[in-house]
Amino acid sequence: MSISTHDLIQSNTKPYIMDGGLETTLIFENGYELPEFAAFPLLDQEAGRDILRDYYRRYIHVARKNGYGFILEGPTYRASSSWGRKLGYSSADLKRINTEAISFLIDLKNGFADESSPMLVSGCIGPQGDGYQIDHKLTKEEAEAYHQEQIAHFKQAGADLVAAYTINYTEEAIGIVWAAQKQDIAAVISFTVETDGRLPSGQP
Repeated sequence: MSISTHDLIQSNTKPYIMDGGLETTLIFENGYELPEFAAFPLLDQEAGRDILRDYYRRYIHVARKNGYGFILEGPTYRASSSWGRKLGYSSADLKRINTEAISFLIDLKNGFADESSPMLVSGCIGPQGDGYQIDHKLTKEEAEAYHQEQIAHFKQAGADLVAAYTINYTEEAIGIVWAAQKQDIAAVISFTVETDGRLPSGQP
């Protein structure tokens, strides 16, 4: 990873805030339909891009008003191969959409970031399967291979880091970290945790 990104993530004491859940907000608060819980198709229409801009700007306003940094998290939670196929997107389509997602966020960063509110661009990764129940487990090596392509697209497009959400067993998390290491990009892992404090796999 670049020295500047490392410094921002690890060495800066300024708090960074994030958005409050893109897909959930768009579906349950704004009434939009997102097949397969996927927000990335919004990038393929200008009206959809306007929806995304309005969403991010609300959080950017909070960050700037309070002097916080902000992490721009991409609308790419479902923009990996297995989910993309369900929505009719080919490998070439997904490369384009993941690249465009990062470019879209970089434009927002360039328009709003300043010394008091620095911003980072993050490529958002979702699990290969369902995020809340395990229907099929990948090995660590399979998870690395599965997520490698999307992470490479993020890196090539200029993302500062990648972040994986609702990961529900450790093998997939480890595979994602391995894939990020190979692309020399910082990685954040966020697990699904049940009310008993365990992962859906049952692991503490």
